[in-house]
Amino acid sequence: MLYQMYQFQDDLIAPFRMAAGLGRFTDLPGTGLMNGSAFHVDALMEMITRFKLTHTRPDFGIDSVRVGNREVEVTEEIALDLPFGKLLHFKKDIDTAQPPVLIVAPLSGHFATLLAGTVRVMLRDHDVYITDWVNARDVPQSAGRFGVEEYVDYVIRFLEEIGPGGNVLAVCQPCVQTLIAVSVMSSANNPATPRTMTLMAGPIDVRESPTAVNDLANDKPLSWFETAVIGTVPARYPGGGRRVYPGFVQLFAFMLMNMDRHRAQHQKLYRHLARGETRDAQKIKDFYDEYFAVLDLTEEFYVETIDRIFQRPELAEGTFTYRGELVDPGAIRKTALLTVEGGRDDICSLGQTSAAHDLCRSLRPHLKRHHLQANVGHYGVFNGRRWEQEIYPVVRNMILAME
Repeated sequence: MLYQMYQFQDDLIAPFRMAAGLGRFTDLPGTGLMNGSAFHVDALMEMITRFKLTHTRPDFGIDSVRVGNREVEVTEEIALDLPFGKLLHFKKDIDTAQPPVLIVAPLSGHFATLLAGTVRVMLRDHDVYITDWVNARDVPQSAGRFGVEEYVDYVIRFLEEIGPGGNVLAVCQPCVQTLIAVSVMSSANNPATPRTMTLMAGPIDVRESPTAVNDLANDKPLSWFETAVIGTVPARYPGGGRRVYPGFVQLFAFMLMNMDRHRAQHQKLYRHLARGETRDAQKIKDFYDEYFAVLDLTEEFYVETIDRIFQRPELAEGTFTYRGELVDPGAIRKTALLTVEGGRDDICSLGQTSAAHDLCRSLRPHLKRHHLQANVGHYGVFNGRRWEQEIYPVVRNMILAME
């Protein structure tokens, strides 16, 4: 009933959002046709229209990027289309080949566009691909299951599609699956095994400095998660009948962790709108347009993540099996490893990602590097000024060194 209750409430509120949209003033700010009171009323109406979540992927919004001394057009193309995710390629019209990089996006309630800033910066010097995960409520039940091991399957398949000489960069939660994928490919001497692997703010070993997120995953038995936060997709959607962990549940959980901040931001947004400060308002709206775009996870992926990564950190303990075979990161001998952590990360704290270095015990010292960005939180590891100016150069240099 969880999903049905949410859908009923959203359907109930929809007419009010529509009415608020129709009640807005159409005059543009700055024309002199709207006075102070009109701005306040229009601001209120717009805030009401924004009281919603979206369940479709926003645009990446990357039309061009500066490469060298010129602006280059960027076009998106689907390199490989699978039921639960697409391999999206950001194609550039340039003559000089650049190192191919697969960015592995988290599957944790938001779309891959959460990493648009990561992609935009990487595009300067690299041929960029990304895992564009599909909202589980849009995947028919006939497509089968998608759990942690299927996620690993997709990472391997995407790297094989890119071909030999590729690199991989994982952000947050999929650092575990990416390390597993590279371990499996290394064991099999797969020719598409990446040259470098960058793991950024990921839970390789959650026993290191547990955070509130880790505590939440361990406070209750697995059976509680299976019954309390799993819903059934309504029949109106292509994935009708599929059991999922709804994206709106994940969003609400994260918002509750920082509710004062979100409340303050929306109060600030209203003030900007009421004063006609459209540029400042747009910055906040852009953030929340992305933040409020949610996707559902399959039940099996969510439950297995809680079980095999957070409650029983199998990879860190050396007990993770993939397709019946024990996974050994010690098989990685040629893929250079870079780990990145944020000193103020309250989601994946210090030591959780760098634990990969001990697991990759066969790598020679010159193929290992760790970067601690002391002044950023979780989001700042892969987006924003610090990422662009201080973290990205480290990533770029690691990739270039292995070319």
